[in-house]
Amino acid sequence: MTEPEPFAWPPAPIRTARLVLRESEARDRAVFIALFSSPEVGTYIGGPRPREELERAVSEVPGRRPGFFVVELDGAMIGMVTLDRRDAHSPGHVRLDVGKTELGYMFLPEAWGQGYAAEACTAVLTWFADVLPGEPVVLTTQTANAGSMRLAAKLGFTEVERFEAYGAEQWFGVRSPLTTAG
Repeated sequence: MTEPEPFAWPPAPIRTARLVLRESEARDRAVFIALFSSPEVGTYIGGPRPREELERAVSEVPGRRPGFFVVELDGAMIGMVTLDRRDAHSPGHVRLDVGKTELGYMFLPEAWGQGYAAEACTAVLTWFADVLPGEPVVLTTQTANAGSMRLAAKLGFTEVERFEAYGAEQWFGVRSPLTTAG
């Protein structure tokens, strides 16, 4: 989150039935690079970044900032969930009239299809609702990303609009604080 928040960061690790959501550590750097250089992960986010570029650019402890959660399974990072505060000057699609906190997530391909993203995102959204009650959350994904579209619906996001960006149709949804995930 890019602006000062009314809560302490980092929170205590969040534990779910199978996962731990925590602040990033130096040991996560290799997985962070693997995520951003993966052709599968990059399919709907503008493509993979060159591994050599990432090796040079990624900090020793990547993602250490408010709103960034490492998703850990059995002691190893399998993905990340982010909450980013958006303002009128943020890149990408911004609709401050429906919410200025955006949910994001990325998981290693081997973690796909096992419910980890839903479990992790639900935990982060529950945490967020506790620290900022009444605050809506928005989500943007490509309509072609069937898995992300299913996850948005499962998490209780409803469509606000569709728009064209990055050469593809994008879906923009909002999850009101009263929405419950199923």
